[in-house]
Amino acid sequence: MPDQTFRRNIPEVDPTEIEDSRTAIADEHRSFLEKVMVKAGFADLYDARDFTEVVFRVMRDLMTTEASDRVEAELHTEAVPTDEKALQFEVADLWKDTNPIVGLLSRVRPPWQGPGIFKIDSDRFLFRVANEGGKPATVDREQAVKAVFSATKDELSQERIEEIASWLPDHVRELWEQA
Repeated sequence: MPDQTFRRNIPEVDPTEIEDSRTAIADEHRSFLEKVMVKAGFADLYDARDFTEVVFRVMRDLMTTEASDRVEAELHTEAVPTDEKALQFEVADLWKDTNPIVGLLSRVRPPWQGPGIFKIDSDRFLFRVANEGGKPATVDREQAVKAVFSATKDELSQERIEEIASWLPDHVRELWEQA
């Protein structure tokens, strides 16, 4: 019978009362997308990937093409080790725009900052990532952005981290520094 207990001498353990170090994976051993997924509270790697692409898109909109290229040059680690074809790519692939037309336009237009140019402030940055990213309602927008920022900073040199910070608007820069 499937409901029959065979080993009665095993004590019952409440998993909420113990911490099992075997189940906790240290942050430095997680892949880029796993860090984003766990820190943001996404249900799966696909949500983390999609949200990361949007955050990166808005970040690129703030930067010159040259600055964006310098960031991309440092993001050449595997996003997640997997046999699943849909998730086999580098972090640099997330940085590039998947839409070829948008990617081309972003390379020829100036950054969305400065006088006379449509400006992306912190509210617009967070509005765009929340609405374009398809973020589930259960995930906090700022926490998700910080998760992407944190995983990204783990991949970059200090020089690149400071360069990105210089492009970010006030509140978003604070999130970047907190990540």
